[in-house]
Amino acid sequence: MSAVEKVEQQLAGLRIARRCVPSEEPAYLLDIHTSRAAQPGASPLVAVSCSNESLRVYDGATLRLLREYGARGGVLAGVRFAHASASLVFSACSQGTVKCWDVRSATQKPVQVFSGYPSNAFISFDVSCSDLIVCAGTEKVEKDTFLVFWDARGITDCASATKEPLGVYSESHNDDITKICFHPVEPNLVVSGSTDGLVNVFDINKDNEDDALISTCNSDSSVSSLGWAGEDYKQVYCMTHDEGFCWWDTAQLDTEEPITLLHVLDARESVSTENQGLHYLVGGFYHEKAGKLFLLGGTSTGDIHLLSCSTEGLSLVGTLRGGHSATVRSCCWSPTEESLLTGGEDAQLLLWKPGAVERSLTKKASLKISSSVQKRVRVHNTSLKSRKK
Repeated sequence: MSAVEKVEQQLAGLRIARRCVPSEEPAYLLDIHTSRAAQPGASPLVAVSCSNESLRVYDGATLRLLREYGARGGVLAGVRFAHASASLVFSACSQGTVKCWDVRSATQKPVQVFSGYPSNAFISFDVSCSDLIVCAGTEKVEKDTFLVFWDARGITDCASATKEPLGVYSESHNDDITKICFHPVEPNLVVSGSTDGLVNVFDINKDNEDDALISTCNSDSSVSSLGWAGEDYKQVYCMTHDEGFCWWDTAQLDTEEPITLLHVLDARESVSTENQGLHYLVGGFYHEKAGKLFLLGGTSTGDIHLLSCSTEGLSLVGTLRGGHSATVRSCCWSPTEESLLTGGEDAQLLLWKPGAVERSLTKKASLKISSSVQKRVRVHNTSLKSRKK
């Protein structure tokens, strides 16, 4: 059995190991991130951003709730732990700030606030792998949309002062910047996606935005999720709000080879699944051991489909059932734990491990939470920039 086949068998064998106790105020779980373990043998932490404008931190082994922070009137956009410190967790806010909390502290007060410009409403962000730079993307206001950058150095227990931006990029997107993702090992590289359909790769070590823009790829639709993949993470992939999928190889930028590895207009029509089919895509992850990119999709009743990516197309690896009872909105793969976390519109946070037996006695929630706010960014039918490879 090949390494890829072993990993695919392992993924298909994922079973529920833990199910968190639903909170008193149920909410959609919109984004999940795990910390690195503070020391060998210790449990990582899990952070979740919720539709009720809160950020929750859980014990990664037991899914016991440890901390909960409120955004105080602003919708949170994503959640990220610092890479070098398991205790620092960040989230961007629609009120124009990125906040950093220290989970060791009992206070609700952030240890650092990164402030944007007056009109900024942040809907995406990320932290560089060196923890030196924070970058956030804005909604379009009038004709302006920005990538805003801050120096993230010097966060300590007493660093309560507000930090002003280092600068912005303002020319490369012409609509809401829905996703930002720094390179996993090269701190100067960042990719951004927008409702304008463009996926831009920047080298932020360059002096200005024009020089920094390495490549522009066009997904032909509104970008909902993106990430890095491939050997040395030289590939970029994205999903769109109408369930499309694009996968590019940036290593081919300076060659005559085509940059596009795969473009699926509608994953719902291209993947053969049993029974209920595929209703939406959730996210993806690159599995280093297998050298393979995998996607997660699902059904409106909470089944999760694991999909394998190749230049030939998307194929079903396995289906995870019996977990969620409504649409799955977020996922996070842990390569060190070889486990999967998923969050959904049923307010459940689930931990999946190969061959696990569920140890929680909490009953599966059977109702989908009604929400007055549609948390998925709307699809924009705007004209796309013609600048593409």
